[in-house]
Amino acid sequence: MTLFGGWTLHGDGKSIAPGEVVMPSERLTWNRTFGIGAQHVVAMFGATFLVPLLTGFSPSTTLFFTGVGTLLFILITNGRLPSYLGSSFALIAPIGAVTGFVAGEGGPIDSHKMALAQGGVISAGLALTIIGVIVHFAGAKWIDRVMPPIVTGAIVSLIGFNLAPAAWNNVKAAPVTAVVTIVAILLITVLFKGIFGRLSILFGVLVGYITAIIRGEVNFDAIDKAAWVGVPAFHAPAFDVSTLGLFVPVVLVLIAENVGHVKSVSAMTGQYLDDLTGRALIADGVSTMLAGSGGGSGTTTYAENIGVMAATRVYSTVAYVIAAGVALALSMLPKFGEIVNTIPPGVLGGAATVLYGMIGMLGVRIWVQNQVDFSDPVNLNTAAVSMVIAIANYTWAVGGMTFEGIALGSATAVISYHLMRWISKVRGTNLEQASPASAPAGTELTGPAYAGRARAQ
Repeated sequence: MTLFGGWTLHGDGKSIAPGEVVMPSERLTWNRTFGIGAQHVVAMFGATFLVPLLTGFSPSTTLFFTGVGTLLFILITNGRLPSYLGSSFALIAPIGAVTGFVAGEGGPIDSHKMALAQGGVISAGLALTIIGVIVHFAGAKWIDRVMPPIVTGAIVSLIGFNLAPAAWNNVKAAPVTAVVTIVAILLITVLFKGIFGRLSILFGVLVGYITAIIRGEVNFDAIDKAAWVGVPAFHAPAFDVSTLGLFVPVVLVLIAENVGHVKSVSAMTGQYLDDLTGRALIADGVSTMLAGSGGGSGTTTYAENIGVMAATRVYSTVAYVIAAGVALALSMLPKFGEIVNTIPPGVLGGAATVLYGMIGMLGVRIWVQNQVDFSDPVNLNTAAVSMVIAIANYTWAVGGMTFEGIALGSATAVISYHLMRWISKVRGTNLEQASPASAPAGTELTGPAYAGRARAQ
């Protein structure tokens, strides 16, 4: 199927037979497809809107660029790879380091600092695009060699735990509301099956928001002043080489998420999609650059939407075209953006506690699923040192550039693993790390290729 060749109707367009799925090149009837597209917006929204609230960026502008980015992704992958590009949590820490913005403290963000943060987002997108071009022509196997499971797990994990202090800053502003939000998310996760349970973050935030309203913690003044229809606020970026050290290492996580997404969709549809890995990276890189150019945060593939596809068995890419259109329409409603902006610190802190913790534990899950052997000192020390560096947020300024916890921790994980592994081979002091071949037969659990699948399960 070519993107402009249309989507063929699956069966009668009304039902899906047991054991079948609606392939990316297919669709159901238009009313059903529209409903599924809208469902994808709901699925991504719970996590996507938290990023601008936690970074000080405009929710409407951020939402606008997720819609544009999703359309670009479908276009660049020729309509073969279903995905929604939501806001990346990996960029929260470097954006905050540049802007100094603390969610919940109020006050406008410094425009110049925001512009510098946008420049950092663009630099991350450019690096991802370049890597995507290399992968497109050279293949993706070298990524698994550079980032084996121990390294990938450490990088994913340290990002979540590095953000823990930011969650606490919001929780302590309104602890009662934060606890209600956390409890609501946890209970919804285990009380409900299917899509409702998968959207526990979104519905938990709604419960927390209602609690905040009852407790008088929400200010609605900005909603009354906002127009009903309007164009999102766009801002030009600025660049400073000193910020590059904060943003470029985040590319390692974006690579893991995108490669994992390709593997996950391939496994669920039974289609060979590895040839799209480079295009997926390029698409996300271009989307991230475009977002940074106009005032939005970087983008990435979303496990929440993989969950929707798994639940509905509909992998049609046209559903994502519709989802992008719905997101663009919502971004043109200033009142909607201001409603999102009224979410108070307690609710943000509660949701962030769960989300940041989940990110951290997904890294641990990569280790578990890949049977990483921590009796091997190389693996143990790779994780130990990189995690402490990130959690304590070590900072190193050199040559006009500043490197903080996530950047230093990620670099430490990659460099220390390969350096220690090489020395151990030369000296014969270590057993080889358990290879991916030790995983259960029929599984694909190697390196960053597994990261996205781990998030999806």
